[in-house]
Amino acid sequence: MAIATTRRLAIFLGLALVMGVTRFHPSLLHHALWDASWGVFFLAGFWLRGQGRWAGWTTFALLMAEAVLVDYLVISGQGIDFWSHYCVSPAYWFLLPSYAALWVGGSWLAKRQQGLNLRTLGLAVATLLVAEGVCYLVSNGSFYWISASVPAPRSFGAWLGNLGDWYLPFLAGTSVYVALGAVLHVLATQLAHASQRSGQIRH
Repeated sequence: MAIATTRRLAIFLGLALVMGVTRFHPSLLHHALWDASWGVFFLAGFWLRGQGRWAGWTTFALLMAEAVLVDYLVISGQGIDFWSHYCVSPAYWFLLPSYAALWVGGSWLAKRQQGLNLRTLGLAVATLLVAEGVCYLVSNGSFYWISASVPAPRSFGAWLGNLGDWYLPFLAGTSVYVALGAVLHVLATQLAHASQRSGQIRH
């Protein structure tokens, strides 16, 4: 139990670090790294959904608080009032259901995957596309229709055009980080199996 708890803590800290670094966008990393937030929430749902009823959602809340804190530090660090920033409006709080969609997608996948095989790979791709699509629709749609930063008049056609402009970059960035997480997951699983086989041989 202690080993599992230590492993979960290490995974959480690793994901939080990756999100913090890439979301903060220091000058040396700006335009060099995609924001990993979307991938982090999907992977966190897969790896940290929790043994108990509230364990996973507590982790989600901590990552959500980190995301807001980083945004606050970045904006205030530019000498701008947080609430007057272009990206902060009533639509900003729709990041909560947006990121929750990614978390739920990762958690759903974890409950239904059946080991390292082509079925799991196909299920992972389909789940990521659905979860990322819901996240994108909610975050982009809320910003377009609610934020005062989008000038009137608004139209459904213009929104569809905006969706098309940004969808692939967001999908690409999220997919890269999830793919990296998948590679780490495969390596860790193979190492664990190798360790188990080695222990059985010694006995």
